[in-house]
Amino acid sequence: MTHLVTALSLTHFIKSAFLATGFSNEHAETTAQLMVQADISGQDGHGVFRLPQYIKRLQEGGMNPKPDFKILSERVATALIDGDNGIGHLVMRHAADIAVEKARTTGVAWVGARMSNHAGPASLYSRYVLDQGMIGIYVAVGSANHMPPWGGTDMMLSTNPISVAVPSGKNPPIILDMATTVAAYGKVKTLLQSGGTMPEGWMSDKHGNPITDPAKSGDGFLLPIGGPKGYGLALIFGILAGTLNGAAFGSDVTDFNADNKTISNTGQFIIALNIEAFMDIEQFKSQIDKVWEDMKSSAKLPGVDEIRLPGENLARTIEKRTVSGIEIPKPLFASLTQLADELSITRLS
Repeated sequence: MTHLVTALSLTHFIKSAFLATGFSNEHAETTAQLMVQADISGQDGHGVFRLPQYIKRLQEGGMNPKPDFKILSERVATALIDGDNGIGHLVMRHAADIAVEKARTTGVAWVGARMSNHAGPASLYSRYVLDQGMIGIYVAVGSANHMPPWGGTDMMLSTNPISVAVPSGKNPPIILDMATTVAAYGKVKTLLQSGGTMPEGWMSDKHGNPITDPAKSGDGFLLPIGGPKGYGLALIFGILAGTLNGAAFGSDVTDFNADNKTISNTGQFIIALNIEAFMDIEQFKSQIDKVWEDMKSSAKLPGVDEIRLPGENLARTIEKRTVSGIEIPKPLFASLTQLADELSITRLS
């Protein structure tokens, strides 16, 4: 059973929860909008599903409700910011604004962040840069280690996701949003709450046996995409988003799923690439439309109905959920009702 809610009512509910936990009105509104954008996009493991966890971290001191962002170092096309242990949504929206503004002059800008937190799905920030008429690239160190180095068993790496958003003309933008593991851990958590099972290939125990029961996820680890190639990507992304920013990486990463008090010092970076530094933006979009046509017209394997591009299903989901609403599973709805009562705010309806 699911409950159907509108984006407006969900935004109001999330905003009320953050206001009750010490956020300013502006910060509560911005964070709520970004979280609902995740739900509208079908990225259910990173939207309102995370709200009870965020509130616990705020209540227990693991996250700062009133961050004061600072630029630690800056050059013409780069910046490093300190997120003051604020929620990652606010830190990365701030970082993206800096990157876009710099890229208007420099053509490309790279902004890294330390002392941040979990920020929801990676595509929230690459898409934000996209909306400013640029190509957006976002990478983060995941907020808990769920993967060992290739051939090992000690959890030293996270899902370390990447998202790249590329505008097109008459078609939806091409948006890559992927973890360096076969599945993001958020999907494991949503399956645990809904009572579902994991496909083989998502997780393995330390003896190499597949794990399909989400309740046993603590007994094993996530598997990388492409074997050692996925491990390599996770490692490099962790260095660029974590080590380079003075943020946590490897054994220094705090498991924010199990620890609500320890500061996570999450690292991320955002790149804004100004297309007009290379060619006319409308010409570029026209060429991306041709890429669409080339990919979609490719001969298909037997049993394949359609060739899709990254971001195509996302666009369909956004269109559907904007009109019909967002489905909240019964267990999550019950959790949000309990949260509302604890915070003395109006229940989600």
